[in-house]
Amino acid sequence: MSLKDYKRVLKIARKPTWKEFKQSAIVVGLGMIAIGIMGMLFTLLFGWIGI
Repeated sequence: MSLKDYKRVLKIARKPTWKEFKQSAIVVGLGMIAIGIMGMLFTLLFGWIGI
């Protein structure tokens, strides 16, 4: 990408509304929790198997 493309993106970008920010934060938080639970389950499973 050229500098011109970056300027164009910054020109049309806008600050999210509080509702959009809140929704994004919830989705990101749920994703982090899901990945953490999966990691914990894998750790417990492999510990139980002995790998």
